[in-house]
Amino acid sequence: MKIVAHGVDMVDCGRLQQSIDRHGRKFLERVFTPVELEYCQGRKRRIEHLAGRFAAKEAVLKVLGTGWRNGINWTDIEVRNEPSGEPKVYLSGKCRQLADQMGLAKILISISHISTHAIASAIGAAEDSGHALGIGD
Repeated sequence: MKIVAHGVDMVDCGRLQQSIDRHGRKFLERVFTPVELEYCQGRKRRIEHLAGRFAAKEAVLKVLGTGWRNGINWTDIEVRNEPSGEPKVYLSGKCRQLADQMGLAKILISISHISTHAIASAIGAAEDSGHALGIGD
C-alpha cells in the first residue's frame, strides 16, 4: 500500500448542536445516513459522536481533494463501526467515483472527541499496482 492523501478536520460540538437546534431533523437527515444516526442516537454523548462523523466526512473530502460540490452529498460518505469499535468509511455516489479514479484501495480513519470538540484524520491508500480494491469491501 502507498499513501496517496491525508485529510484532517476538527468540529466544534457546540456549533454542531446549534445547527441541529436551528434546522432539526432535516439537517440530521441531510448530513448523516440512517446507520450513522442510529449509532449516534444510542450513545450517551450523542453530539460528540455526531461531531466525530461530521469531522470524518470533512477529512475524507480532503483526501479526495474536493469540497461539497459537483454532485457530492454528505451521505455519500458513511462511517460505520466494526464490532471492535474501529470506524470504517463506506463511499457511494460521486465520492466513490472520485476514490476509484484516484485508485484508492482504502481510506483509514481515526476519530477522537471530548465534550467540546471532535477531530478526525483520514488517510487514502492505494495498492502499489494502482488498482482500487473497493472501499469498505
